[in-house]
Amino acid sequence: MATDLPSGVQTHSTAAPPPEAVPVYTVAPPDEAKQKKIEFIKVYGHSNILYWWPVWAVCFALAAWTYADGGQMAVHTAAGEESVASATDPAKKTLANRLIPAQMTVARTNSPGVIFCVTLLLTAVVSSITMRGMISVIALISLVVLVLVLSLWNLWDDLFRFFGGLDVRMNAAGYLFLGIPLLVLWLLVVLVYDRGSYVIFDEGQIRYVREIGENELVVPADRAQVEKKRSDVFRHWLVGFGTGDLVIRTGTGSGQSIELENVIGISRKLGVINTMLRKKSISTG
Repeated sequence: MATDLPSGVQTHSTAAPPPEAVPVYTVAPPDEAKQKKIEFIKVYGHSNILYWWPVWAVCFALAAWTYADGGQMAVHTAAGEESVASATDPAKKTLANRLIPAQMTVARTNSPGVIFCVTLLLTAVVSSITMRGMISVIALISLVVLVLVLSLWNLWDDLFRFFGGLDVRMNAAGYLFLGIPLLVLWLLVVLVYDRGSYVIFDEGQIRYVREIGENELVVPADRAQVEKKRSDVFRHWLVGFGTGDLVIRTGTGSGQSIELENVIGISRKLGVINTMLRKKSISTG
């Protein structure tokens, strides 16, 4: 049965799409995407032991090197001794110390020992002293390259013989004896102890806790300034992978400032902090 349509209403026939047509799916506009609101950011400082990871890492690598090398060093140790016979008892005789052979797994070359000593010394210097100027940078890089080149060409043995027969070696167990406790200590300090001191950037305020159990210092975020101190090439970039020191000036009448040393990922966190201080909060997709 036909139905009359009102005047001005047009009808369109829906034609079937061609076989090669590709369906188009509706995509929500970017502003309708689900957003996650960051209410605060917590920033931790770290002790200088954070930069000692090369020592325990090299210990494990050199222990594996020494075991793979398969060298054995013969050592003699005293097994026992009987007391010297008294003059009144000639039946007892003095027995010399009985010696039994022992073996230690030691590399055939001095290269592992030299690499360990240089790594230990450089880590102690870099984690304790701020390196300034390109001269210090060039000097340390040259030293590292020299040690590696002499190790790759196995020239340390010839060099030590030239200087009077020096010998720098450690057995495989010695590397592990130092590396394992240092790794455990590093994990405890970085993941547990250092988290007792932190700063929280909240909406409109800054909360600072110096140590666990102490009172929390709360200051307004208005007029607060956050900046990163000058980076040390070796400490912050070579062994720190982007760490840095953060200084927070609260802008209050007392002119109080808060400093966090060795903040991991400082550049990324600094960008979020500056945005939060401007907008009180930040939303990211």
